[in-house]
Amino acid sequence: QVQLVESGGGLVQPGESLRLSCATSGFTLAGHAIGWFRQAPGKEREGVACMSSSGRTTYYLDSVKGRFAISRDNAKNTVYLQMSSLKPEDTAVYYCATGGTTWYGCASRRYDRWGQGTQVTVSS
Repeated sequence: QVQLVESGGGLVQPGESLRLSCATSGFTLAGHAIGWFRQAPGKEREGVACMSSSGRTTYYLDSVKGRFAISRDNAKNTVYLQMSSLKPEDTAVYYCATGGTTWYGCASRRYDRWGQGTQVTVSS
């Protein structure tokens, strides 16, 4: 069965780094767009970083450009989100998701497989 399992979240201080991982199973990750999304309390889910199936195209939310990096290891069926210089406003539940072969950007409705989420809290 299809599964996406996030890990790596936690409590960090402003300026620190975290790397989120998303282990996928039940399907072949290669050939699928991937994405990281987040939802803070009282706010809508937003696309943070997404990557096309080929890996040649990426999208980053303006507020995370230069601080976050999405990557994939198709051999390990795993997706990563490296987060640096974390800020309190990055606090949210982070979800990984996969989409289809065609690149539609980072709109959540284009992603049909979702993990359960991992909490990231940035606080001093």
